[in-house]
Amino acid sequence: MPSDPDDDAIFAEISEERRSIARTLETLTPEQWDTPSLCDAWTVRDVAAHLVVPLIVPLWQFGLAMARTRGNFDRANQLMTQRVRRKHGAELPTLLTAHADKKFTPPGHGPMAPLSDVIVHGLDMCRPLGIEHHVPDHRMITMLDFLVPATGAAPFKGPELRLQWRATDLDWTRGDGPIIEGSAGTLALILTGRSSALADVTGPGADRLAAARASRRRS
Repeated sequence: MPSDPDDDAIFAEISEERRSIARTLETLTPEQWDTPSLCDAWTVRDVAAHLVVPLIVPLWQFGLAMARTRGNFDRANQLMTQRVRRKHGAELPTLLTAHADKKFTPPGHGPMAPLSDVIVHGLDMCRPLGIEHHVPDHRMITMLDFLVPATGAAPFKGPELRLQWRATDLDWTRGDGPIIEGSAGTLALILTGRSSALADVTGPGADRLAAARASRRRS
């Protein structure tokens, strides 16, 4: 079945973002590759391997990993990431570039899922290294619009906590309620569960979200 024209545009953005990240990764030193990322227990190399997994691992192999882990998707993902890192650890930027045009989507999801994945994982790798990885404004806005419902409902907390998300480095605001303000990249990290990024946002909405997450951890 042919893809939707809008989907084709998103896939083109995914391809460009993969190539952009690959160019950044090509500059890393061995020490930088081994730096802990913003993903728990994963180094920069682990995250890069994770981005490469769906580009080079056949679905049947992932299916075997799912069977081995008794249907645990996260564990199967970890196993395949470890395998790709061991086998291709020195060529991850090359593989990311070579397969940048692959139109992969997770089961039940459209291309916005891999677009968000590649942008946020780029931040996961570059932020701890102090590297500025530029994502074009239009690409970042497309992702933020996908991550935030029109109501501004905070992620992982349901509609009872509604915020106004406001980027400080580009023209983007979404939702109604107490303002949570920070760079677009920082907001994206918070929206995808990186609690450490809460230290880099301001506003009454930031305080409310931090309190809500602290309460959730205690419950």
